[in-house]
Amino acid sequence: MDTAHFERILLARKDEIERRLKKIDTDLGTLKSADSAERATEAENDEVLEEFGQVGEEELRAIDAALDRIAKGRYGQCTKCGEPISMERLKAVPHTPFCKDCATSH
Repeated sequence: MDTAHFERILLARKDEIERRLKKIDTDLGTLKSADSAERATEAENDEVLEEFGQVGEEELRAIDAALDRIAKGRYGQCTKCGEPISMERLKAVPHTPFCKDCATSH
């Protein structure tokens, strides 16, 4: 398996998420409007941004774990059952720690 290929994909995705999270932090830190109706809308928008941020943080942890598996020579091996993860699954979700069977029973 060409782990270097997956490492490049994971690093590029990590960079993209980190840039997005930085933008979210910046947007959340901006001053809010004095208008109460606009503040309500801004508060709703902030909730959505916070959810995006949480999802991004979770994906970053999964990417870091995948990069660690690459470094340890265990990338592509299910962390639950030890069986190989299909190439099709790795191409779809490069940071997945589970084979298809374990992911559906997880």
